[in-house]
Amino acid sequence: MTKISNVFATGIEEIRKSWGWFLLFGILLTILGMVCVIKSQTATTFSILALGWVLAMSSVVWFVNSFYALSWPGFFLYLLNAIIRGVTGYLLISHPDAGAAGVTMVLAVLFFVGGMFRIAGASAIRFPYWGWTVFSGLASILLGVFLLTTWPAASAYFIGLAIGIDLILDGSSLAGFAGGLRNLLEA
Repeated sequence: MTKISNVFATGIEEIRKSWGWFLLFGILLTILGMVCVIKSQTATTFSILALGWVLAMSSVVWFVNSFYALSWPGFFLYLLNAIIRGVTGYLLISHPDAGAAGVTMVLAVLFFVGGMFRIAGASAIRFPYWGWTVFSGLASILLGVFLLTTWPAASAYFIGLAIGIDLILDGSSLAGFAGGLRNLLEA
């Protein structure tokens, strides 16, 4: 047995009997992901609002924490962090569409630059099956170019669509895991 299979086998007895819950949660995540894909604009707005509220609440925590460091020279950095988080949170809450546009622009640049680095790294190192990494990099570049050329229109739906696709894939993999656990019960 390999080390990975030993790690997997260690906790398998505890979760083996719960395969039904894993299946249920996988199905629920998949359904939630489908809702996010269908209502991607709503999911995008909700995500930006949630991010805004998290930043606003963390601003309060940082603000209070800064006064515990009042005598420390880093006090102003803590206070500045609280102010930046608060202003950013407020802007995202009050202007979620503009926030989505900004986040989408950052993601577009991330996909483009990340894809270029993946292609360059895989081409330079040429590890086994490096072509798949080049393909992944090309897909990332194309996604970045798509977002840059359709921005700001794509910002209304892209984040919700990406979250929805991620939830569908997570839910499907969790349901598959549940099926594997169920098959272990029968064996």
